[in-house]
Amino acid sequence: MIVLQESPMSPMFLVVMVIFIVFFMIIPQVRKSRNEKKFKESLVKGTKVITSGGIHGKLIEINEGTVMIETNAGKLLLEKSALNIELTKKYNAPEKK
Repeated sequence: MIVLQESPMSPMFLVVMVIFIVFFMIIPQVRKSRNEKKFKESLVKGTKVITSGGIHGKLIEINEGTVMIETNAGKLLLEKSALNIELTKKYNAPEKK
C-alpha cells in the first residue's frame, strides 16, 4: 500500500503564505506611507518639529520638497523626508496630567 503525502508546497500553503505577506507586510507599509503623506501635507508655518537626526525647530518656510526650520543655532534648509513623524507628534501632543 502506497501512502502519498501532500508536499509542503501545496497550493493551499502558497495561498496562506501570500495572505500572510499581504496582511502583515504590505498593508502596514501602505498605511505608514499614507500617514507620512498626510503629515507632510498638513505642515503649516509655526509648527514645532523634530528631525530624524534629533534637531528641534520651528517651521518658517515650506516648499514643495523642502522646509526651512529655525533653531537656536540659526536657520536650516531640510528635505521634508528628514522630519520625524512620531517624534514630532509626541512633541506637539498635549501633556497628560
